[in-house]
Amino acid sequence: MFGKDDLVDNLSRDLDRARGRRDALASEATSLTAQIAEIEARLSEEKNRRERDRVLGQIEAIKTRIKQAGSAFAPVVDGLCKAIEQAAAVVPEARELNSFLVSVAAEIDNVIDPLLRELDQRADTVRVGHAVMDIPSSADERPVVPPVELPKDNNERLLRFPAWLSRDKEPERNETAESPRSTAA
Repeated sequence: MFGKDDLVDNLSRDLDRARGRRDALASEATSLTAQIAEIEARLSEEKNRRERDRVLGQIEAIKTRIKQAGSAFAPVVDGLCKAIEQAAAVVPEARELNSFLVSVAAEIDNVIDPLLRELDQRADTVRVGHAVMDIPSSADERPVVPPVELPKDNNERLLRFPAWLSRDKEPERNETAESPRSTAA
């Protein structure tokens, strides 16, 4: 009987050690699972932060390009207007083009500021983390802008040129005779 008790004690000790190792491994697995979850959350947070920074940089670059193009447009329109004024001495109808250019420049000024404000609002939304816009990740990859299709009917043009500027038709001489223009501007 003496040998049977040693075997039971040995097996009990082995069982206790195995359970102890199992509990230690289970505790370590739970700890590792918690660490993995924490690292994954930090990684996700860092990826989101970097994506927001990238989008904010893209928005700032877009704003800069718009401001530069807008500020470069005004001197061009001014130069064209001055040249057209000189041409108006020979072709009085040229003043129509001048007024057209001024209205285009005014319209551009009217839409640039709201566009910049809207970009600022979108940037604020991204900063707060409520949204991340879908902007291509590479600086070389610019958003694809579909080409604007001009209406096929000449009567529905978005920007209407005076008849005398149209390449499609002969200028209508009776129109200028019906509406005399003053040469003072």
